[in-house]
Amino acid sequence: MTRRTQFIVLGVLLAVLAGTAFNFYRTRDSSQQNTPQPVSLDARFIPLNVDNPALRLDILKRFLALEYKGVHRSIFSATLPPPPAPPPSKQVVAAPGPPPGPPQLTVDAKYFGYVSDYGGSHRRAFFATSNNEDVIIAGEGDTFMGRFRVVRLTNTTADVEEVSSGRRATLILEEPPPNG
Repeated sequence: MTRRTQFIVLGVLLAVLAGTAFNFYRTRDSSQQNTPQPVSLDARFIPLNVDNPALRLDILKRFLALEYKGVHRSIFSATLPPPPAPPPSKQVVAAPGPPPGPPQLTVDAKYFGYVSDYGGSHRRAFFATSNNEDVIIAGEGDTFMGRFRVVRLTNTTADVEEVSSGRRATLILEEPPPNG
């Protein structure tokens, strides 16, 4: 920027500053001159138009005679109030419940381990028969012992389904006893 351009910019900025200062002081002086004078509040007071300003004692007595009929409980106590007493009921004959479901599924095998491929997507479980003589290896969806299907395998459980009835059981991974 040349020296002449710098003086022109400086002159413009000084003119803007002078105009702003003049406008600020002019509005400030005019606002001090237009302040309202204090007005007496009694002059603006208008009383309400009430026929009889006496206290209505009949309504007051009616409100004082009211009693609370809800649950009486301390709002400062954290314990809940006791439940309300059940109303006396007529003797009702209960309908017989639904018949008991099928007995729980028992699997004559122990889930004692698993193996998976490198990606962990294909797992196979190791089951031992109840006499611990035979070891059965089965993956998800495979059947073993002729009547059980492996539904799902996890690190700690094996979900097994009986093929004929659809009943399910969960076998928990059993640790082998320590040798000693």
